[in-house]
Amino acid sequence: MLRRTAHLRRTLGTAAGAALILTGCGTAATGPTVPPTPRAQDELLRTVERTLVDRCLDAEGLTLATKPRTPEADRRLQAALFGTGPRELSLTLATGHTVTAHTDGCLAGARQTLYGDQRRWFRAQVTVDNLRAEAQARIKGDPAHRAALERWNRCAVPPGTTRPERWGPAVVARCERESGLADVRARLETVELAEVRLLRADQLTTYRQLRDRALRRAAELSAGSTTGKGTDT
Repeated sequence: MLRRTAHLRRTLGTAAGAALILTGCGTAATGPTVPPTPRAQDELLRTVERTLVDRCLDAEGLTLATKPRTPEADRRLQAALFGTGPRELSLTLATGHTVTAHTDGCLAGARQTLYGDQRRWFRAQVTVDNLRAEAQARIKGDPAHRAALERWNRCAVPPGTTRPERWGPAVVARCERESGLADVRARLETVELAEVRLLRADQLTTYRQLRDRALRRAAELSAGSTTGKGTDT
């Protein structure tokens, strides 16, 4: 659990960055402005989300700034952050992997404030985040990929030898080149990713709409034009 909390702490960004939100970085005269680049937009969303989480935790006398000193303190922090009880959100991907999440807890509350609809955002985000994994899973059944993989295996494990526990980089590089496996994968992934994007077009549209909504909301909070406690959609 400590590892999970540390990962969230890194993902949400530093407390110093979050403090910028509390002081405001825009003016009422010009109104909130969404950053123009994807990297800056991602940073804005992370920073505002961290601020909202920090406010929620502070209301319960908790903080991400320091590690919990006892297992009980860690459990309390985990519950406040991620929610408790059965996970209400669940999505099984085309790859067979199932992703779940709570609708309560400070992190869920922050995302409700930003995105406006937790369930729609959860489904859209999980789907979009796994488009490449879905494309790669589809590649495995392609005859060209199977043939290239067989060539790679013959290269890495010649007849009369046994499969080693771990191949060295030189062997991997040589067999990738001789079998053409890397080229086949790259070509097929491009095709399959385009196909998957068409199949998941509805979720991609939802993802863009809710992300745009979150960026506007984050810009408003960053500019100090609202209290940051609303959950309007």
